[in-house]
Amino acid sequence: MKKIGQIAVVLLALSINTMAQCSLCTKTAQQLGEGPAKGLNAGILMLAVTPLIIIAFLGIRYYRNNRQQA
Repeated sequence: MKKIGQIAVVLLALSINTMAQCSLCTKTAQQLGEGPAKGLNAGILMLAVTPLIIIAFLGIRYYRNNRQQA
């Protein structure tokens, strides 16, 4: 279980550096300029973190419950 946590931390750290956006967000960011575009990217990533944490939490609970039954 400890190894899964370490892998999750590494994947989260790698995803923070990615700047993938939908086409609408890309066009908006290009019009805003350099500084606001970085802020928009950071905002998108922060909004994505909460659902990913919830999914990870539910996955870990599911894994632990099924491991105990076997």
